[in-house]
Amino acid sequence: MAQTLHDHVVSAKGIIFDLFHTLTSRESERSAWPFTYQLLGVSREAWEHQLFENSRFRLAGIERDHKTIISRMARAINPTIRDDVISYAVSNRSNRFSKALSDIPKENILLLQSLRRHSVNLGLVSNADCGEVASWASSPLAILFDSTVFSCHVGCVKPEPEIFFHSLSELALRPQDCLFVGDGGSGELFAARSLGFHTVMVTGIIRELWPDIIQDRAMDADFVIEFPSELLPMKWIDEELENRKL
Repeated sequence: MAQTLHDHVVSAKGIIFDLFHTLTSRESERSAWPFTYQLLGVSREAWEHQLFENSRFRLAGIERDHKTIISRMARAINPTIRDDVISYAVSNRSNRFSKALSDIPKENILLLQSLRRHSVNLGLVSNADCGEVASWASSPLAILFDSTVFSCHVGCVKPEPEIFFHSLSELALRPQDCLFVGDGGSGELFAARSLGFHTVMVTGIIRELWPDIIQDRAMDADFVIEFPSELLPMKWIDEELENRKL
């Protein structure tokens, strides 16, 4: 009989999570800070091309200065963008990411705490530049992981196998002992499955941003869920509720 997602969670020795668009809140909850492309006066498509297709230099930590990173990407689109506009966009972007890392949905915190109580080793593997994770130490997530791997700190980037192996080495686990959970960006689900992970796609946040890509990304997932909290087996949820009564 085929194993369910909850069967895999119960038997897993480790679960490795993506961070942004997986454990963070919806982008719409940070509406007090405009998107960077809006402040720069460039198109969303052009900005996302720089972010996702043309900036390994920032993700691998080759360049670590936040303003230099934003300036380089912005002026690759429009060389005439003024320095003061870039400075304001950098400040705004820092605020967006600081809020993203501080306002983690409560149910995601409870999920990770429950997994830890059931002796599941937790890893985090995220593509991020140094500016994006500058406030990581103050995030409520920071104390919940046994291994935290940011691409800018280790010099390798998803979907490169090395970034997954870095996390596995710190956890002292094999891919087949683990689940990988993410939104599927950067080819992470394909890469993780190729290495031997069972893969879980989380759609709740990207449905708001890029609904048209969900179907293609889901092809690389063994399981598809809306929110990370769906990982918890019902019997574990019952245990949590019972413990709260005591």
